[in-house]
Amino acid sequence: MKPRSIAIVGASETTELGKIPDVSQTMLHADAALNAMADCGMTAKDIDGIATAGESPVNLAHYLGITPKWVDGTSVGGCSFMLHVRHAASAINEGLCDTILITHGESGRSGVGRGGFGGGGRSDPSLPGQFESPFCGMGPTTNFTLPFLRFMKETGCTLEQLANVAVVQREWAGMSPRASYRDPITVDDVLDAKMIAYPFTKLLCCLVTDGGGALILTAAERAKDYPQKPVYLLGCGESVETPMISQMQDFTRSRAFQVAGRQAFAESGISHSDVDHLMIYDAFAHLPFYGLEDLGFCGRGESPGFIADRNTAPGGSLPLNTNGGGLSYMHSGMYGMYALQESVRQLRGTAPAQVDDCEISVCHGVGGMFAASGTVVMSNQ
Repeated sequence: MKPRSIAIVGASETTELGKIPDVSQTMLHADAALNAMADCGMTAKDIDGIATAGESPVNLAHYLGITPKWVDGTSVGGCSFMLHVRHAASAINEGLCDTILITHGESGRSGVGRGGFGGGGRSDPSLPGQFESPFCGMGPTTNFTLPFLRFMKETGCTLEQLANVAVVQREWAGMSPRASYRDPITVDDVLDAKMIAYPFTKLLCCLVTDGGGALILTAAERAKDYPQKPVYLLGCGESVETPMISQMQDFTRSRAFQVAGRQAFAESGISHSDVDHLMIYDAFAHLPFYGLEDLGFCGRGESPGFIADRNTAPGGSLPLNTNGGGLSYMHSGMYGMYALQESVRQLRGTAPAQVDDCEISVCHGVGGMFAASGTVVMSNQ
């Protein structure tokens, strides 16, 4: 990708977030898409590229009345939208299309028109179905505990430090009128909450909600034609590791995180000290630890203390997950779009919990259980 050659000119979430029982999944995609078009003054006829995950891009293009010259249906979990951003930048730079819409919509809580694939149990022929499900793993809430228990053992991370992630992110959520949960919580509240799968209590697990969001990208040279302050892409990265959490190269690190992060930082030409704002996909409270270390912001085992010392809290040196994250803001199943939306808001200067003098934001996502990753570096300069 050519540095600073691509701009995000449209960005919006669905009109409502949280519990939306009267809107189907396809309609959530459309609502987000139409809101993003309105944000930058476009209509469907101005869009000639489309990307989405969790929904067929064929269905969505038809539903919205878009005739695309470029289509991407990459679906690798919650970070799919970070990968879409990278793929869209390449497509525009190569002249394959001019303006690309990336959408997310998910009826994660209400289940209205929600797609997906069956499976699980002994009859599932997938690799996890054959080699992990027979041992009674019940998806992320149980399988995600495996690497983190190793992380705790090797780094000395405590339950109190883990709980503090949720506490700090609730502080950020308290400033956002659209956050699902805004009331302050304490470390004791987190540790005393209902146990889901040790060491995760309910407050250490992501929300289950309905909603969506959309982005519109075009060449940076065209950004002046649109009403919103443009957000420029500086660098992107992507990688995958394994569909089976038991087969991670190292339980205490994510290879996909490291590869995606290195690519994005190298392409952008920035250093860690240049970063004003950071989003790390937090389906569960341990993921910011991995993100901080695998992206190079903290050394081995330093991330729990880094958060506990309030470096990522309001007023801290590295504002992190300033919308409240998947723990308190939104998590309809694939959270990556909401992280991207918050990075855009911060760089536009329109975030409810606005970071002062925010010029560079890094947005980092995970797909599945450390199966995939995408990193996007953005700037308003």
